[in-house]
Amino acid sequence: MLTPTATALQRFQQHVVSQSKRNLTTKNKNVSKGLYNSIKGDVKESANSIQILFTMLDYGFYQDRGVKGVKSGRSLSGFKFGTGSGKQGGLSEGIFKWVKARKIQFKDRKTGRFLSSQQTANLITRSIWNKGIKPTEFFSKPFEAAYKNLPSELVETYGLEAERLFDQIMIQNFKKK
Repeated sequence: MLTPTATALQRFQQHVVSQSKRNLTTKNKNVSKGLYNSIKGDVKESANSIQILFTMLDYGFYQDRGVKGVKSGRSLSGFKFGTGSGKQGGLSEGIFKWVKARKIQFKDRKTGRFLSSQQTANLITRSIWNKGIKPTEFFSKPFEAAYKNLPSELVETYGLEAERLFDQIMIQNFKKK
């Protein structure tokens, strides 16, 4: 049986997960359902501590916080393209899969012929590389809203600060992978 604290955190976790999934769907960011299905939360209670975990595919963090492009854009996380720290070709690979799933094909302006999926993916990849990924905050907003609804005694007793708790959860879950 869970303590009242763990029960409150479990409700918090369930709300964040369900609203994050809802946001992905309403923001039309749910093409393959991969990210949607990967969003999970868990509350673990032991004798001396309570732990709350959120997990999702790595790219969910970038969708939520955004990535600054080489030439423009903004990021809430400080991440930006062109630093050399990311997986080589990872953006191109992901965009190609996305283009195929959505069956997107651009037309050549001069000839009017359809471009191949690979050519279309290359154009989109170049645009994202230069302009970045706009923050969606599909996870951040529900987290902040649910945090405000936590019982005040819980926040005061455990000294939970929303920003610190959010950063801690994001760092723990995305540095491990």
